Order: sequence, then C-alpha cells, then structure tokens
Amino acid sequence: MAKILYLVHRLPYPPNKGDKVRSFHLLKHLAARHQVFLATFVDDPDDRQYIAKVREYCTELYVSELQPGLAKLKSLQGLLSGEALSLPYYRDAGMVRWVQEMAQAHGFDAVIVFSSPMAQYVKHAHGLQRGGADVPVLIDFVDVDSAKWADYANSRTWPMSWLYRREGRQLLAFEADAADASACSFFVTDKEVALFRQLTPGRHAAVESLCNGVDAEFFAPAKDRPSPFPAGQLPLVFTGAMDYWPNADAVIWFAAEVLPSLRAQWPALHFHIVGRSPTPAVQALAGEGISVSGTVPDVRPYLQHAAAVVAPLRLARGIQNKILEAMAMGQPVVAAQSCVQAIDAIDGQELMGATEPADFVRALSALLADPQLASRIGAAGRARVQASYSWDAHLAGLDRHLAQAMASTENQAA
Repeated sequence: MAKILYLVHRLPYPPNKGDKVRSFHLLKHLAARHQVFLATFVDDPDDRQYIAKVREYCTELYVSELQPGLAKLKSLQGLLSGEALSLPYYRDAGMVRWVQEMAQAHGFDAVIVFSSPMAQYVKHAHGLQRGGADVPVLIDFVDVDSAKWADYANSRTWPMSWLYRREGRQLLAFEADAADASACSFFVTDKEVALFRQLTPGRHAAVESLCNGVDAEFFAPAKDRPSPFPAGQLPLVFTGAMDYWPNADAVIWFAAEVLPSLRAQWPALHFHIVGRSPTPAVQALAGEGISVSGTVPDVRPYLQHAAAVVAPLRLARGIQNKILEAMAMGQPVVAAQSCVQAIDAIDGQELMGATEPADFVRALSALLADPQLASRIGAAGRARVQASYSWDAHLAGLDRHLAQAMASTENQAA
C-alpha cells in the first residue's frame, strides 16, 4: 500500500459535473488500494457539506477555501510574473505548507496531479525518506486546457481575446514542462493526446489516453422512477453545470438556432435545461417551450423520461460525461459531432451526431417520429457504455504506470 499525494483543483465530491465525476472516481479507485493524502480547493459554498464525505477516502485531507472573485484578482499577478493566470489563481500558501509537512512526515511514494495548475505543488512534495530521489509524478490533464483558452479567444473581442490567447500560450508552456517532468501524463482521448503532441513539437514526454467511465449501475433506468414532466409533453433534455461557459453557449445556441424549427413541427416539445448555477443568460431562456431547473436532487428522472437528450456543445473538448450518463440511462442522444467522435460508439446506431442546426433538426425529428428507433438507439447506447466504459477497467492503466514509476524510483534510490 503506497502513500499517494493527490492534488485536485476542486473538491472531488459530489460527482455532479464532468471534472468532479472523473476526479471522484480516481479518488475512490486510489483509496481502495493506497493511503491517499488529498489537497484540494472548495470553490462553491454548497460543497462544504461534502468535506466530511471526502475525508472518508483519505488518510489526510487539506481543503482550502477558494473565492472565485478574489482568485480572479489574484490571478492577474501572472501578468507581472509572466506566467499563466491559472497558476496564481490556484496558488495557496497554506496548501504549500501542508504538502511540505506531509512530505517530511510521511514520505510520499508518488504524486498524482489532477488538472494542470495543480502541478505547481509537485516541487513541494519531495520528502526526506527516499534516498534523495524525486517522488514520481503522474498527471491527469484530462483535456488540453491551454487549447480551450485558445478556442475561447476565437469567440471573444479584444481585450479578452488577447488575454485568452496569452493564457493559452503561457499555460501550454507550463503543461509541456510539467509533462516532461512526470513519469506519464494522461488525456481523456487519443485525439487530445495527438493535439498535445502537435502543440509541443520536439518534446518527448510520455503521454497516453485515459478514458472516462460511467457507473452504469447507478445510471440505469428504473420502472418505479416517476417522471418529473407534465403529461402530454415531449421533453427534450440537456444536463450539465450551467455556469460552465461551453454548456451555457450550447443551450443558448440550441434555443436560438434549433428549437424554433423543432417546435414548429412538434408543438408539444419542451426543452429542459437541467443543472446547477444557471447564468443570467441561461435563466433568460426560460419561457414558452423552455424550462431552466437549476439544481435538482437527482438528474436520473429527467434523463429517463426524456423523449431525447441533446448535447450541442460547440466549445467543449474530449469525452463528455453527460453523454455517457444519458446513454447509460438507455436514452437516445443527439450530440455535437466533435463529441460523438470522442466516444467509442457507432454514429447513427448507438448515438447520433450533428453539426449544423439542420442536422440537429433532422436527427431529433427522426427520433420523435419513430419511438421504436429512439428505443433501439437508446438500448444500443446503454449496451455500449456497459461494454466499453467501466471506470475500473480504464483506471487500470494508471495503476500500471503508478507501479512502474514507483519501482523505477526505488531502484534509483537503492
């Protein structure tokens, strides 16, 4: 049983948004096999109630309160230091001290980093009990975050476009250096791996894909689960954290560009936007034909009783947990083609891809007109998730690299 320092940028519970789903299952996986020393941030006051739950998985736990408004101001220090703004945003002196104290008291066997800004704490994790050898590091980048900032810049005007492009450049340089210093780094898809290699020519870091999974036992249809929708309604559902820009952009675009044509054909159609913290722009969508729920106690009734689930994401990268969860619920999903390409599933049989508004209209109209087709695609999608997206199966790849890295370090120390 190893002593693992696990550095996570956001409290990995509850698993109610994409990054927290992945970071929680990684925590759960590690805790079943090792002693976990977790350092993380709480950036939502509602999450404080879950600190005790997270503590159950940890030998030691350090949680820093992060106030997004103040953190944004602090991040501007990066303009003076020349570093990515994401680094001072997540910089905490108390966390530095805790990591140093734990390293000296316990001597970590390995460090696992979740999200690139947390790699800044690795240098503080080298203890005194390893014969002078550095502690091996594995980094779960998930996506190429630097490329996200570059994408955001394309949809903004100056000066934000300049700021986002700068962030993309500076964060990429940090990501490349962090990957070079790690035993192995992971991205959620082969496509993200290829993008990172393309963006860092001449570098030779060990980089692999580590796919997302889904709990198909939890996300499963149940006969006794009541519907949250009124009788006679054709509910179309989108799920996700609605203060996340790509999600907000997706529903705003869909409501303007796709929904009117669909409702002209299907007057009973109603678009349900289900997820925490909707922005003012998302809240403004609520009205005839559109509901904005905010936080719900359980997303499964909304998925199970939907006529179809949509994921028209234009800015998001990698595998989307919201799509895997809807597929696990046996629901037909129509998603942006870029998201479909990231999933090991057959387009048109296990889910449906679309790009332009007319593509979404055609795909959704076909499902609404033929409930048997919708049922077949939903059943095939669930079967695909059960066969290909087990968390333990995917995280076994991390176990292999963790064992190799620790063995190599022990040999060096000897």
